[in-house]
Amino acid sequence: MVIIIRMLVNNIKFAIKSRRFWWYTATSRTRARFARTTLGSFWLGFSNLLSIVTLGIVYGTVFSVENFKSYFIYLGIGLVIWNSISASISNAPDLFSHNSQNIKNLNLNKLFYTLEEWAFQIQTFFQSFFLVFLTFLFFEKIIIINLLTSSLIPFINLILFLYWFPLLIGLIGIRYTDFVQLVPIILQLVFLTSPILYKKENLGGIAWITDYNLIYKILDPFRTSIIEGTIDYRISLLTFFINLLGIYLSFFLLERYTKKLPFLV
Repeated sequence: MVIIIRMLVNNIKFAIKSRRFWWYTATSRTRARFARTTLGSFWLGFSNLLSIVTLGIVYGTVFSVENFKSYFIYLGIGLVIWNSISASISNAPDLFSHNSQNIKNLNLNKLFYTLEEWAFQIQTFFQSFFLVFLTFLFFEKIIIINLLTSSLIPFINLILFLYWFPLLIGLIGIRYTDFVQLVPIILQLVFLTSPILYKKENLGGIAWITDYNLIYKILDPFRTSIIEGTIDYRISLLTFFINLLGIYLSFFLLERYTKKLPFLV
């Protein structure tokens, strides 16, 4: 127990002490991504808005939606959150292999690479979310009040999940290389069975599958808190506890693989 606490404390201390370093390198990646473009990172928001409009019209028609304004907000917020989670998980299997030269040649805490990737995904999420949310704010003013009063715990759960789950996927990916090919397939299946393009009730008799969908349990409370201004504290606190367990598990595995990483990447 003492060893576990010491590991967690040391990792948290390192994250805090090196925060400027890993946040700066993530920011550099974000800037380089849209270097020489006129609109810069606003392209993230525009691409999301274009997807939302297109999917909203198509699926709104397919599902015979009566209130398109509410549907667009429901779809849009869900899609932005999903895109961030999906991007984090998709990049996760290559997290350490992309940094293989640094891992082999630099005596740097391996936690740094995970924090830098986490910061990059958080920055990407904010840039995407900001423009989409600002657009919806013109049509539904109440969502800003809901965001400020009801979304804190679901938001924290999302941010924590964006750290430990991709890290766990990345550690599995370096140990079992075939897993890299499996990730996009699983993500596609999860997307199709998650109420993002449609409402949960549209699943009918198989709606129970969402109860075992961890990504949906992260996505839906945050979306619901923004749209409806409500929060299920029981679910949110349970999710927070799962996040804490996930962080411990990912830290434990990272510690276990630290010495082996240079030979695995």
